[in-house]
This record gives sequence, structure tokens and C-alpha cells, in this order.
Amino acid sequence: MSGARIVLWLSLTLRSACSFCRTRFMEGQPQGPANPAAMENGTVPCGEKRPPEAQETTVTEGAAKIAFPSANEVFYNPVQEFNRDLTCAVITEFARIQLGAKGIQIKVPGGKDVQKVVVDLSEQEEDKAELKEGANVAPGDQPQTAAVGEICKEGLRVLEGLAASGLRSIRFAREVPGLQSVVANDASARAVDLIRRNVQLNKVAHLVQPSQADARMLMYQHQRVSERFDIIDLDPYGSPAPFLDAAVQAVSEGGLLCVTCTDMAVLAGNSGETCYSKYGAMALKSRACHEMALRIVLHSLDLRANCYQRFVVPLLSISADFYVRVFVRVFTGQAKVKASARAKFSAACGPPVAPECEHCGQRHQVGGPLWAEPIHDLDFVGRVLEAVSTTPGRFHTSERIRGVLSVVTEELLDVPLYYTLDQLSSTIHCSTPSLLQLRSALLHAGFRVSLSHACKNAVKTDAPTSALWDIMRCWEKECPVKRERLSETSPAFRILSVEPRLQANFTIRDDANPSSRQRGLKRFQANPEANWGPRPRARPGGKTVGEAMEDRRRLLQNKRKEPAEDPAQRAARLKTFPCKRFKEGTCQRGNQCCYSHRPPTPKATTEAAPTDCPQTSNQNPPGPGATAGPGVD
Repeated sequence: MSGARIVLWLSLTLRSACSFCRTRFMEGQPQGPANPAAMENGTVPCGEKRPPEAQETTVTEGAAKIAFPSANEVFYNPVQEFNRDLTCAVITEFARIQLGAKGIQIKVPGGKDVQKVVVDLSEQEEDKAELKEGANVAPGDQPQTAAVGEICKEGLRVLEGLAASGLRSIRFAREVPGLQSVVANDASARAVDLIRRNVQLNKVAHLVQPSQADARMLMYQHQRVSERFDIIDLDPYGSPAPFLDAAVQAVSEGGLLCVTCTDMAVLAGNSGETCYSKYGAMALKSRACHEMALRIVLHSLDLRANCYQRFVVPLLSISADFYVRVFVRVFTGQAKVKASARAKFSAACGPPVAPECEHCGQRHQVGGPLWAEPIHDLDFVGRVLEAVSTTPGRFHTSERIRGVLSVVTEELLDVPLYYTLDQLSSTIHCSTPSLLQLRSALLHAGFRVSLSHACKNAVKTDAPTSALWDIMRCWEKECPVKRERLSETSPAFRILSVEPRLQANFTIRDDANPSSRQRGLKRFQANPEANWGPRPRARPGGKTVGEAMEDRRRLLQNKRKEPAEDPAQRAARLKTFPCKRFKEGTCQRGNQCCYSHRPPTPKATTEAAPTDCPQTSNQNPPGPGATAGPGVD
């Protein structure tokens, strides 16, 4: 028995030695066959040859050319090109401001070489004279210029925490001047491998540094003042809530924080409890849910920054398509944080209200807290708008950027949220006035009014609710509703039962039509492509969406809507319904009417007169006031 144990031990020892030698031999080879398991997890070195089944697609966006797998291994959504274009435009102007304070001028392709400086004319003449006197200036005294694709030693340090394919970081390196470095980070090994190859493809290895790490840990490691990033861009799949605490600590003093939220179902009020757990605020279901989402995100950012004696200053806040995007600067100041707390939670900071609305009688809904200060910096938005208008060929979505920013410059900054035309009209069950009519009535009454980029039919105004309902009461008098059909407990009945104290004037005014509307700018985006919207989350191993899944998605599109009906079938179906105007004797369409003009059937006549015997109506002749039906002479 002991001899058998010794032989077995020697056999296992020899196998381990052979395996060790084989491993050492394979490590000494220059190249070996690829490991399928490692390739599936995205850990294949860049120099190894990829298998033929790993098909890739090449996409060109802006100045970048990106290769990403056809399978859903790395996330990419072409619909968010507007998001990336707008971010490049915002970062360019932010770099112009930051580097301009250091005496560095940025050079944008197709734009003006020298940034505009407002000076007095006399000072300008003195500068010209000095320039003539010192024509031979030393090269070191010339103003420093930062160009696209070049490393600026005093430039901005950028972090893209969730880079995926690296498209956004590569576009920063190829389109934004004045950058010192760009860190393209992702937690997926497959994504980082793709970033490395795309960086080599676009020849921006001197600027873009691929990184594989958890975005939160990477930002927590850069909390020191000397290691902070000047710009942090967060564009996660879903909610950015897990990354906000680290982001407000890792951005430099006065740095730029760019955040995208695609969980609009949560921010729009479909799940108020979930919104409170992620952002610290209750979202309400209302027509102004998109601007409310922006203010919830800004409040959440400011709340997290206040924990570290910091505060945020919004530069631009956009609600577009299926997401919201905010650009804020982060500063440090204990006094400002305390002042912010006093403004938010001081005693008697709001008007007292009863449990029920004084106009409609319905119960109030409590939401928030929200960001109540301006959500845009009009000076900064004007700079971005002017830069995009000067170089319209720089971005593919320049036309839409111009339209959206133009509406933003027209918004009332001190008026949070907005009303919508259809909401006001549907509340009192009347026809909807035109946008110009309602805006003109508010202007005639002495109130301010503007549009909102977040909704096409939005009306932002500083008019009190009582004045707005007075205007709608006056409109209802011109287009009256049938009061007898309204329930006495309905909001419409209670609102219309009060006589208006303000007499509205619906005459169209010239200033009622905003400039962006007069110029026909592309303010609101149409559907860019079929079946567009949020894309599925990237899956490890590259599980592609098969044709069966695409067919199922196409089948479920508009599943809650009735399918298109054949015109002949629709006409036959409508002929089964009696014409109400024919019964009243007011229908003048005759045979052209789409409803039935047949007289009532005997069944309807017998049902109208309840009797014990169903044949009683046929045995007795109709009285002088009775209505004779078909078959009764």
C-alpha cells in the first residue's frame, strides 16, 4: 500500500513539473494562439490578431473615427451626437475663459485666431502705438497660442469617467484646443482595449490616456488640490447618482462638471420614492416634468457639494430627447454654502397655502426640494451661441445647437417651471388658444412671458395663477363650453363658476412672437431615425441583438395605439352609429354624412316604453303625441 502511494505521489509530481515547464515554454514564445476566454472578456493585448468572428463597425463622428464591435459589447448611441457636439462647444468656450486668464489664446479650426476683447478706443490707439514702437519683440514675449491636437502645458486636464468606446475623449483631443491631457476611463477591460485601438487609429496617444478603473475610486484618488481635474464628464447608462459624490470632490476650483441623466422615468415622476433615494428629492408627474428633472439634478449636485464646503454655479442646463444634461462650475466657499442653506430653509420662505387649491379645489401635491435659482448663465450661453454661429460647419448638429441655445437665451431665468397650452385648456374642457394669442394676452396684462426649450407648448410667465385663470375664463367666453355637462365637483366647473376680474385682450402683438420662432430655427428635434431612443446596456461577451428581437421590438412599437384602419372599414363602422344632428334635425350633410340617418328601430321604441307585455305596443295604435317607428302605419 505504501509503494502504491509513493508511485501516485511521483506521478502527480511529474505532471506538475511538466505543466510548469510547458507554461514557461509558452511564455518564452514571441506570439502564441489567442485565448478565446481572454478575448471574450476583453483582455487580449492590442498586438494580437483578432478572430474573424469578432466583426467591427467603423463610425465617423466629428473629427473622430471610431471602431466598435458590431455585437453589443461596448455601448454606443448615435442619437447622442447632439450631446457630444454641445459638450465640445461648451468645453471650447470654457477653455477660452480659463486659459484667457493665463494669457493663452486658443485657436479653433475655422474660427478667429484672436479672442475678442472689449477695450476702450483710446486704449486701443495707445496699444497700436506701442506695437509700432516695439515691432521687434522677442519671441518669448509673444502671446501663447493653444491649437487643436497639441499639448498645452498650462492647459486643462479632462476626465471622462465612463468612456465606453472612447469616442467623446477622442473628439475632445481632436476638436477642443488648450488641453493638457484627457483620461478615458472605463471599468470594462473590453472597452479599455477598444479605447487603446481607437486612440492609435486617431493618432491622439500623446493626449488621450486610457485607464481601466472604477470611476468612483479614480475620482476619490484625485481629491488633492494638485491632482484634481479641470473638467469631469459623466455620461453613464442610467443614473449618475453613484458618481456625484466623488465628482464634486475631484473637480478643481472653478472647474467644469458635465453630467448626463438618462433615467427620465424616475426624474419625471413615475417613481417618486426611487427619485428621492437617488437624488434626494420627490419628483411629481406634471407637464413641467422635464424642467423639474433639471432642477432636481442641480439640487442633488449642490447638496453633495455642500457636504465639502463647495457649491455649484450652473452654466447651461438642457433637456433634450430622452435625457437631461447639465454643465456646472464647482467652487469652494463656506460663507456661500451657509447663505445657500439660509435661502433654502429659512423661516416663512414661502406663501402659506391651504390643503386644497383655491382655484380648482383639488388637493396639493408636495414635491422637491428643487433648485430654485437660474439654471443658465446667459453670458456664457451667448458666448457658446456666437461661437457655433461663427463656425456652422464645425459640428454636424450646429443647426439644432443654435436653435436650442437661442430659446435658452429667451427664457425667463427667475421663473421656475412652466405651464402648457394643452394643460390649461384641458383643465376647463375648452378649445386651445394659439401660442401667440395666450402670449399676447399675458403681455397686454403687463406680465412677462417666454418659451422653454424643454417643451414645445410651454409658457413661462411671472403672472400669478389667478391672473392666468382669468385669461382662460375670458377665452372660454369667446369659445364657450357646455356647462351642463360639467360636474359640480370638477375643476372646470369650479374655475369657470368665478367671474374674471381681469379682462383679457387676445389681439396679437408684435413682440409676442419670439425671435427664434420668427427666424424658423430648429428649436425642437424631430425623430432622427426609426426606433430611436435609449439603447440596450452593453453586455459582456457581446450578445448581439438578433433579428427576432428586432422584429419583436418593431411589433411592440405603439402597441397601446389602435392599428391603422382601412378607410372602407372605418366608413362601414361609422355607419352603425346614429347621427345626433339628424335626430335634432340640424344635419345638412344628407347622404354625405358619415353617420347613419336611419330612424329608430322598433326594438329601441319598445325599450323606450316599459310594459308588462312586449306586444302591447303593436296592439294599441299610437297616440297623437307618439312617435311612429318603422312598420307602424
